[in-house]
Amino acid sequence: MKTAPPGLALLLALAAPPPTNPAGPAAPARLSAVPFTRVTIDDAFWAPRRKTNCEVSVPHQYAMNKETGRIDAWRLQWKPGTEPKPHIFWDSDVAKWIESASYCLAEKRDPVMEGHIDDVVELMAKAQLADGYLNSHFIQVEPEMRWKNLGHWHELYCAGHLMEAAVAYFQATGKRRMLDVVVRYADHIDSWFGPGRHDGTSGHPEVELALVKLYRATGEKRYLDLALFFLDRRGQKPSVFQREMEHLTPEQAANHRAFFVRPDGSFDTEYSQDQLPVREQTVPVGHAVRAMYLYSGMADVGALTGDRRLIDADLRIWDALTTRRMYVTGGIGPSGNNEGFTADYDLPNDTAYCETCASVGLVFWAHRLLQIERDARYADVLERALYNGALAGIALDGKRFFYENPLESDGTRHRQGWFGCACCPGNISRLLASLGSYVYSEAPGEAWVHLYAQGRATLDLGGRKVVLAQRTRYPWDGEVEVAVEPETPGPFALRLRVPGWARSATVSVNGGPARPASPVNGYARIEREWKPGERVTLVLPMPVERVRAHPAVRQDAGLVALQRGPLVYCLEGVDNPAPLHRLLLPSGSSLTARHEADLLGGVTVVEGPAERVGDSGWSSALYRVAEPPREAARIRAVPYYAWDHRAPGEMRVFLRAVE
Repeated sequence: MKTAPPGLALLLALAAPPPTNPAGPAAPARLSAVPFTRVTIDDAFWAPRRKTNCEVSVPHQYAMNKETGRIDAWRLQWKPGTEPKPHIFWDSDVAKWIESASYCLAEKRDPVMEGHIDDVVELMAKAQLADGYLNSHFIQVEPEMRWKNLGHWHELYCAGHLMEAAVAYFQATGKRRMLDVVVRYADHIDSWFGPGRHDGTSGHPEVELALVKLYRATGEKRYLDLALFFLDRRGQKPSVFQREMEHLTPEQAANHRAFFVRPDGSFDTEYSQDQLPVREQTVPVGHAVRAMYLYSGMADVGALTGDRRLIDADLRIWDALTTRRMYVTGGIGPSGNNEGFTADYDLPNDTAYCETCASVGLVFWAHRLLQIERDARYADVLERALYNGALAGIALDGKRFFYENPLESDGTRHRQGWFGCACCPGNISRLLASLGSYVYSEAPGEAWVHLYAQGRATLDLGGRKVVLAQRTRYPWDGEVEVAVEPETPGPFALRLRVPGWARSATVSVNGGPARPASPVNGYARIEREWKPGERVTLVLPMPVERVRAHPAVRQDAGLVALQRGPLVYCLEGVDNPAPLHRLLLPSGSSLTARHEADLLGGVTVVEGPAERVGDSGWSSALYRVAEPPREAARIRAVPYYAWDHRAPGEMRVFLRAVE
């Protein structure tokens, strides 16, 4: 059981004592996330970003998918020797656009956007083969190579994204056309793979979690069984990916080796998390995005099948990630060589890869474990990755994107409008569009609030409908008011997350007096007979804090990062005397926060006195014995997610700390 962090003094104002239960509490059940169709967000922070996402980003992605040939690839009109040639992962980019657009349609129907989706779905339906197979590359470019190179060629990965898109479109609009197409494809995959049929699994996990979504949407248990089969095929000896190479041409095998064979000739099974059976894995390895999708699938299948060994493996990997292999921004995967993990405590700042997709994937995984374990430490990481590592991946204008998210830049890193490998725009877009589904959870007799964002949600607490309405300026202000509107008066528990970054918190009900209590697993629990119109107020002070990395992180020795509430801050050259590496932050420097409504869409900046290493007296010397002089300076920091929107220049998250 998680207890309150040291120094946390939580006052819970309970207007009525909780009911007694002489028999003792029942075993905690898995939570259910409140779906995006029952949540609205209308705050000053997320609502404008989500509006831009639906009105700018999603149409922009449609235009780019159209311009680059990704959509027209479904017309099956490609001829050998012509360009553009449909790529092995183009289908996934189109699918993520459909998924993002679907979430937008659930909030506001748009006939133009809906018409675009319907047109593409019809192209898919016409392209689908008689046996149900559906992939725009392998149908027309390499039909003889269907299901021949699962390790590298993304067939199952693309299939998974089509499944996710179809489920989202069905949930948002009630239209079954794409769902029916994808069900035929899933049936084909199920007829091809499985015990007594063909062996294999995907080099890029995704289909596992997608099959679970399809199972939940259709009730067809074969899809859940197939997801389990794909999980169980990992870590076999020899690797299923290694065996595939025996059937490839020399040219194809050479392409395969580029990803799976180390310089010494040994087979790199870690790249696709194939080094051990999934239940025996203990640390995050290989390609970071693939890892997040795999671990999400493990959580889904483990929860639905009752396979605790899958969940326990996930938890071991989670602990290794969050205590030894995660950046302060929620970024993961320090190396560009494998777009993923290296070793414990290897967290360089200037060369940090931190793919946007990886932080988005971390949000997906954290959310799944949160429903299973009912512990705020998963919501804490979800929030960290959401507000920092993931959100930095999309510009305020909605048309430019980061693929990599370093924690230090010399001024040459900038967002782009599109990529040849365009996974990140669609991933951050679908996360923003579906954000409502990450805010609340429900269980019989319990309403859970994980994230704080102004808006409303309708929860089903085991037959009792309850509306929760938040009013807040979070993340700029830590005061949150929750209006509780049960359909009928009655007892239930309201659980409010107390973030791990909070050093103190107060909760009051209807302004009544408080009595001391402590949160359980990071959540304040208020159980009472609720009546319509009651108000709960949570207050989370937000001082500016200095965050230090573990001493084993050699790149951050003697450095501090600035954080306020859930936001990590950075310094940019446009605001501070350059070069930034000369700036020193004294331990006694008083840092203050001030909101600037006209800066970067409205942000709270952090300011304060600092020092700067001077260069007077050096003349032409490169080295000298004397201590360099320190000059008075001031620093101004902005939220990390908002960097690279003004004049190009340096950026740093970590600063040198001095006495």
